[in-house]
Amino acid sequence: MFIGHFAVGFAAKRVVPRVSLAVLFVAVLFADILWPVLVLLGTEQVRIEPGNTAYTPLAFVSYPWSHSLVMLVAWGVAMGGAYRGIFGGRRSFVVLAALVVSHWVLDWITHAPDMPVYPGGPTYGLSLWNSVSGTMAVELALYATGVWIYTASTRATDRIGQWAFLSLATLLVLIYLADSLMGTPPPSVTAICIVALSGAVLFPAWAWLADRHREVRR
Repeated sequence: MFIGHFAVGFAAKRVVPRVSLAVLFVAVLFADILWPVLVLLGTEQVRIEPGNTAYTPLAFVSYPWSHSLVMLVAWGVAMGGAYRGIFGGRRSFVVLAALVVSHWVLDWITHAPDMPVYPGGPTYGLSLWNSVSGTMAVELALYATGVWIYTASTRATDRIGQWAFLSLATLLVLIYLADSLMGTPPPSVTAICIVALSGAVLFPAWAWLADRHREVRR
């Protein structure tokens, strides 16, 4: 799951309009921000294994601390609590915690049965990745819905708000289509982690810029 996570972040703006889109993106991507760090540290493992599923050549050997359901609940409570402690708001606490946990739910739909319930516990997955067309249909539908909700909930206050948002939304789709239709196995696990961490910085920063120049529709 890639743009499906961003879709949830976009849609959440309607529920917590005061929370920056950048923070919403960090919440939905929290597992994938933590994961490359733990892989580089050797705490979690992934293998490049072409043919593992029809959609991705990655075999997620072990990622209990970044992707298990119980740990994501804990990470979600921590992130929501930290945000509430600084900025206040019970709703923001609940929504941010839920967004962090939503990562497990969406990955459970797409992944092979490798999504752990808790560290050392059973793993599950509906294996949507065994169908490229099915995966793309679900993700693109989610993304279109999330972007529509965001645009219906906010409006640009200047050209930065208009074009920063449009360029971000378009780039995410282009990356997704390129990876889905023309992607080749990555050269190394280290390269995967570097790309993931770069995106973890780039996309929330871009979202912050776009959202800062937009206002909530009333």
